[in-house]
Amino acid sequence: MSCGGSSENPDPVKAKCPPVLVDDVYLNGPTLDVNGAEDFIRESMRIITEDAVKKATDVREKVCEWHSPEDLKELLDLQLTDEGESDTRILERCRDAIRYSVKTTHPRFFNQLYAGMEPYSMVASFIIEALKPSLYTYEVSPVFTLVEDAVLRKMREVIGWKEGGDGIFNAGGSLSNMYAVNLARYHHCPDVKELGLSAVPRLVLFTSQECHYSISKAAAFLGIGTKNVYVVPSDNRYIFTEWLNVRVCDQGAVPFMVNATAGTTVLGAFDPIEEIADICEKHNLWLHVDACWGGAALMSAKHKHLLKGVHRANSVAWNPHKMLMACLQCCAFLVRDKTGLLQRCYSARASYLFQQDKFYDVSYDTGDKSVQCSRKPDAFKFWLMWKALGSKELEQRVDRAFAMAKYLAQEVKKREGFRLLMEPEYANVCFWYIPPSLRDLPDSTELWEKIHKVAPVVKERMMKKGSMMVGYQPHGDKANFFRMIIISPQVSRQDMDFVLDEIDRLGRDL
Repeated sequence: MSCGGSSENPDPVKAKCPPVLVDDVYLNGPTLDVNGAEDFIRESMRIITEDAVKKATDVREKVCEWHSPEDLKELLDLQLTDEGESDTRILERCRDAIRYSVKTTHPRFFNQLYAGMEPYSMVASFIIEALKPSLYTYEVSPVFTLVEDAVLRKMREVIGWKEGGDGIFNAGGSLSNMYAVNLARYHHCPDVKELGLSAVPRLVLFTSQECHYSISKAAAFLGIGTKNVYVVPSDNRYIFTEWLNVRVCDQGAVPFMVNATAGTTVLGAFDPIEEIADICEKHNLWLHVDACWGGAALMSAKHKHLLKGVHRANSVAWNPHKMLMACLQCCAFLVRDKTGLLQRCYSARASYLFQQDKFYDVSYDTGDKSVQCSRKPDAFKFWLMWKALGSKELEQRVDRAFAMAKYLAQEVKKREGFRLLMEPEYANVCFWYIPPSLRDLPDSTELWEKIHKVAPVVKERMMKKGSMMVGYQPHGDKANFFRMIIISPQVSRQDMDFVLDEIDRLGRDL
């Protein structure tokens, strides 16, 4: 019998083979203790469930345990050494990583455009990490290839592209916007793929002044240039469309694209997509809608009007990990084109992956549409959640977030010392807190300079106390204000009241 075992007994461990020495390394069976690994994983999952799920979502616990970078380095013992540590010590490392991290699933985390614990999506993430798939070919990722296709089809249907289209999940909304800029340029001038910038004239793109900074980054990265990103004033729908219409015809270069934003990062505002689409069709421009944040409104019959005209876009970026709460990252880039434009733009035809003589339908080998090679099946995190909840529950989550934002805005307007920046259009509620010492001062530049200093101090105090996390920022000529982002169904009306009470407690002495 060979050391590989017989057909009746194929187990090489039972074959009792002598060890083989290659380059001073003994090769005789696996070196991983599978039983020990299972015990470690089981114990680590217990810690994750208790500390990162149960405690992290408990409103009575802290949102964060603040330490300075230097102090945290000491607490974590970050140095990597030649010898490994025991499993017991490693489990302590796991506890420490959870303990000192910000609990973004906490009901009082309002700092970013994502929040809350989504159990179905979390389990999907665990499955993905356990299986270690990479989504380039059907042969290595059959289940997740079909899942991504199904999710993209459904998202296109929600957008209003009933007759199909294309798309791909990728590693972030910024990357989706970069895909859009590059695809629009390729559509305008296909020679750019092979000949580079020498094949194109000076190109310009248009975007509203409230757009995400990834549009300028894309222009810089792709060689278009940030000065060729024409910013359109967006404080008035009429001014926006009229200014855009004039500038498209009068800028001394070749326009190829307009980027519209559905749900701006700070204010949660929506560009007039329908009117912009009219201009794009008139001048044969690619229309991209950055709906990374605001795309979730499409799930709601009550609020989808905010994206009226989105079905006329050539491409859409939409991040289910934001309002819809899929685990990070979960970002879709969707295209209305049905001719294979995405594939033609990005394909490199790597022969070791995308052989055309495979034994199955190679149209399911979707990886050549991506700028990535290795790519996680992020769509599975959305798919499993959607299967568990259904479209109706997702719609209710969106509607509840809108209602909660409206409630908070109403409370801000009622309370002394709080001033609303604007009526919320989405789930962003922006407001100033004015301490008692400043409330009787006349409205002046000096007053707003003092107000500008309030939010950073209150933010520092809330972080060090660990009671909640709310973001702040200036905006144009406006002084620092708080920006509340309301997403999670874990959040209650009482949490909204707590936020305003806590800001007042932390800032009354300023």
